Amino acid sequence: MPTKRLSITVTGRVQGVGYRYFVQDTANSAGIFGWVRNNPDRTVECEVQGEDEVLQEFLERLRTGPVLSRVKNVFVFEMPVDHAQAHYFEITG
Repeated sequence: MPTKRLSITVTGRVQGVGYRYFVQDTANSAGIFGWVRNNPDRTVECEVQGEDEVLQEFLERLRTGPVLSRVKNVFVFEMPVDHAQAHYFEITG
């Protein structure tokens, strides 16, 4: 399967509800690498890299989010694959 790298911004009630930890757990379970962080504008941003089919399933989970979240929009932009990408997923902020 081809590898893709995505930049994702999630809007809605996604801060203060465990959303970043949900993203990290979901990524780790799927074998996706990258990072997630809260932004000052109350969105959550992440960059992820993995196999296309796995990333599509990951995006579906992000659209649902954890129980207390209320996801409004998930904006996705494809980026060039980073062959030096670390092989782990982290919360950066």
